[in-house]
Amino acid sequence: MDGSPNLDRNELRERMRAEFERLLEKVANAVDDAPRGRWIRDSEEPVRDALDHFRAVTYETALQLKVDAAEAAFPPSGQRDNPATLPS
Repeated sequence: MDGSPNLDRNELRERMRAEFERLLEKVANAVDDAPRGRWIRDSEEPVRDALDHFRAVTYETALQLKVDAAEAAFPPSGQRDNPATLPS
């Protein structure tokens, strides 16, 4: 690890819970809506699209939480220890 703060896994879990429920609903609908004898053929693409969307949203959310954690680790610019670097 490079010393940067970890993202809050509980926060990630909470933010993604509703998205995960939507994913499960889309998967179930895709499989249920496929006609008999075509379950795989007619559900595979909608399920893949739903999973791809979930993957992208999860990754974006995790990255944002990492950025938030990193920003929280730094004090506001007016509170830095070295006043000589601040413009006058």
